[in-house]
Amino acid sequence: MDKTIAVKRKRKRITRDPSRVITRMHLPHRTARTRRIIKRVLGLDDSQAAFVLKKVYTDFSDRHRDVENIFRRHFEAVSRFVPPNTILTDDKKKLIGAFFTMEYAIESAAIFNPSMVPHPDQSAVDNGQVRFIMSLRATGEGHISSIEFRSGTIDQDTNIVFDPLSDFVESAQMQLNPLYDRYLFQLKLNEMRACNETTTYLLSGLPEQFSFNQLQERIDAFEQENKSPNKSQDDAIEIVQWLARSNYVLKFDSDSPLSERVIFPASENDRSGIEDARFVRFVDDNGEATYYATYTAYNGYTILPQMIETKDFITFKIITLNGKAVQNKGMALFPRKINGNYIMLSRQDNENNHIMFSDHLHFWQKADIIQRPAHPWEFVQIGNCGSPIETDEGWLVLTHGVGPMREYCISAVLLDLDNPSKLIGTLETPLMEPRDEEREGYVPNVVYTCGAMISNGELIIPYAMSDTSSGIATVSVDDLIAGMSRQ
Repeated sequence: MDKTIAVKRKRKRITRDPSRVITRMHLPHRTARTRRIIKRVLGLDDSQAAFVLKKVYTDFSDRHRDVENIFRRHFEAVSRFVPPNTILTDDKKKLIGAFFTMEYAIESAAIFNPSMVPHPDQSAVDNGQVRFIMSLRATGEGHISSIEFRSGTIDQDTNIVFDPLSDFVESAQMQLNPLYDRYLFQLKLNEMRACNETTTYLLSGLPEQFSFNQLQERIDAFEQENKSPNKSQDDAIEIVQWLARSNYVLKFDSDSPLSERVIFPASENDRSGIEDARFVRFVDDNGEATYYATYTAYNGYTILPQMIETKDFITFKIITLNGKAVQNKGMALFPRKINGNYIMLSRQDNENNHIMFSDHLHFWQKADIIQRPAHPWEFVQIGNCGSPIETDEGWLVLTHGVGPMREYCISAVLLDLDNPSKLIGTLETPLMEPRDEEREGYVPNVVYTCGAMISNGELIIPYAMSDTSSGIATVSVDDLIAGMSRQ
């Protein structure tokens, strides 16, 4: 590495904590077994049920904020399996809910691949300080990944202090009836080549803004009219429902600390994990700021690039991305439009750095290569390490390179401010390579980040160590750019 570029690693480490647990539904695969479990609970007399429920409260009430309501919600999810005309006490309802509840340790395996953005609330900071939000990929049993958050403050000397970590963690409630835009919904169906007479019929009977429930009512009416639908009709209904369920809203309690909120897989698209969220503070032409994060949804078989949208980190809108150019991992949105276009970096071929332009945030049709592997430490592949950061000299982009022994390094490039397709600066050596103490982990020999931010002239780089834990490094922005070779 060029000796003029001094990277400082902070002592702070973010390590996995198996005590951070959420609750999940715990349903058997077969409904017959669900009915048998409920029947066994119903066979308890009231005093037995009260005794078992009291023990559950003793063991778990201090591990979750509102375990009673969790049990009630989970009972409602299986209540259709209760025999008709059964009279249930409140205790038995909650006990049934408890039998279909499990804990999940969200970061028992790892906590890694962080990104960092300025906090939306900067009202209570001293001069020279900035508050931040850090997202992290947490991985637990079965290698299911979710998104966690941390917050804190960076002072004028680049000292980083994290806010206290809550003892509790909670996942959001998924809302299945957000409003959908009929025109946009139609465009997405067209993009998927899924439009036919059935989809036209379904959408034609809906208002310009429709809810999930209105869509379902339209589908129910269609099925009533077509008692024996053919395969084409069945497929069309399945695709329409899949698309609707892939665009939803997650909402947290506004009074909960940020570190309690975890975005856990909530749809069939991401049931096996939400991977590598790259958050960016995007400022629109009117000056309004919105936070977006591109991420990879994994269902156990295929990946699907998706996007998160939020303004307050309380309510999160989940959006599908469409188009020929969103077929791989590692999308990174620029923090503003350029010449009227949204712009994203991407990796189309598992090898080169690409750039994409679009007039619509949800649709990306074409990608062009802007950087190919040029140095031994990146001969296997290169890609972005988060959204570009605007500087006076150009767009600063952290990159990752994969070299011998599948070692991942972090480097950086500079793109032209007005024409970001133009590469104007590169590093001849890696900015960060795995140190000996950073090599051991779930995936060895890796340093990686999903997004950095600038504070007081320093680039703050949260980074993962071998897909297991995370740390923070800093480097002078001026030194970094000055150390680049100009193209």
